[in-house]
Amino acid sequence: METMSRQTMPHMDPRWGPRPLSLHLSTAMAGMMSSLAALPSARNGSLPWPPELAAAAAELTAALKQSEPDALFQAVAAECQTRLSTMLAGVQTYQAAVRADDRAWVKGREVWRQGTTRLLDYGGVGRPVLFVPSLVNGAHVLDLTPDRGMLGWLRDQGHRPFLVDWRAPGDDELAFSLSDYISRLRDALDVLKDKAEQQPALVGYCMGGDLALALAQQRQGDIAGLALLATPWDFTAGGQQWPAIEALMPGLDSILQGFGALPVDVLQALFAALDPGLAQRKFCHFATLDPESDEAAHFVALEDWVNDGVPLAAEAARDCLLGWYGNNSTVRGEWLIDGQAVDPGCLRLPVLVAIPENDRIVPAASAQALADAIPQAKVIRPSAGHIGMVVGRRGKSGLWQPLSEWLSGLSPQT
Repeated sequence: METMSRQTMPHMDPRWGPRPLSLHLSTAMAGMMSSLAALPSARNGSLPWPPELAAAAAELTAALKQSEPDALFQAVAAECQTRLSTMLAGVQTYQAAVRADDRAWVKGREVWRQGTTRLLDYGGVGRPVLFVPSLVNGAHVLDLTPDRGMLGWLRDQGHRPFLVDWRAPGDDELAFSLSDYISRLRDALDVLKDKAEQQPALVGYCMGGDLALALAQQRQGDIAGLALLATPWDFTAGGQQWPAIEALMPGLDSILQGFGALPVDVLQALFAALDPGLAQRKFCHFATLDPESDEAAHFVALEDWVNDGVPLAAEAARDCLLGWYGNNSTVRGEWLIDGQAVDPGCLRLPVLVAIPENDRIVPAASAQALADAIPQAKVIRPSAGHIGMVVGRRGKSGLWQPLSEWLSGLSPQT
């Protein structure tokens, strides 16, 4: 068979994800080993269960007591092995999946650059809409694939999206605090004001919503409206935040001093702590898909985005980890930008708050606290998760369409 040249064949470099792979594999193995170790206690009823699981635990204990111990152990061990093997098969299939050389469907055209930050214009003829993504993931989740690209869809609905693409911090950005990033957002907003006749709207996603909120407070007279998508505010709400972050900070601070930024794998490990079993579940599911199916292709594109994270500049990391997660500085009125407390209650703009119902990254209670602090906020609740809200099958009906309608309803004032 004739082989394709390197210049004409798809990019075939292997992936090393899901990152950090060793953590995901060891977590899966530890969970299975603990299942075997817990069998005797589960069988005799001495295993402690959360109160909300008491009834189900009683039924399980009764059923386990009817089993023969050795046969039960062998059955559970076999199931553990099956699940681990299935997860590994899914990981290997993902790692071997063909990666395209480029993303030709991306419509954004660079119109401004400052340091490593770019502003991408998606075209269109309507009101400019400035999208602010998180600092720790690639901006292209908002334009993931041809059929799951929210920004392209919004352009086709009569809006003119602009996307802030932060990219990895360069030499200048390594010294950035959150105040510095918001200063850069002000410059991007000025570029939009010069390019359009209508006042721009502002949309922030995840921690990008917090940055957008701070910008909106400073520049209310220049913005037609603010949309906050899955934006955290109360970092003690929901019971799913990073535990004991203050106890971790000495070690994290040593990493920040050594690297000048919080590395991607450390960030990924922190996110994995929110749902330790997620990697096993999703790769077991991926292993069951037809590798040639659209669903498998979407999984690969999304997983590539998840694993292609961005390091977080050291001072910005301290602001987020110790300030937000450690001290809940947002709710306490202690998150300061340029010496001024960020106060959502001072906004007089139209505000849309999207709170996905199944968000494991930003619990609904955390985002709800932000909506509660803005009296005029309109709240929508997409039936989706944190990422599924913008790229999932139900994203169009749950978020895209309501966001488009809200943008269209903003005052035409210039």
